[in-house]
Amino acid sequence: MARIGVEGTLTDVKEALMEMGHEVVDLRSAEDAAYCDCCIISGQDKDVMGMATTSIAGPVINAAGHNAEDITQIVNEKLS
Repeated sequence: MARIGVEGTLTDVKEALMEMGHEVVDLRSAEDAAYCDCCIISGQDKDVMGMATTSIAGPVINAAGHNAEDITQIVNEKLS
């Protein structure tokens, strides 16, 4: 399964992804995302100017407005 970085506030998403068999990593810094296949952010810390540098080659999913079931479905689509 995939290694997925998840922001700390998204505990329901973390639990859902672990139940699916994914390895879940807490995102606390840019280094945490370095070896992840996908990252999930809450969207609360999004760059105000609309510009941001990423340290991950895989998809970054903004969880704002989605529940855990939505996010797991998006992850499966992005990683398939």
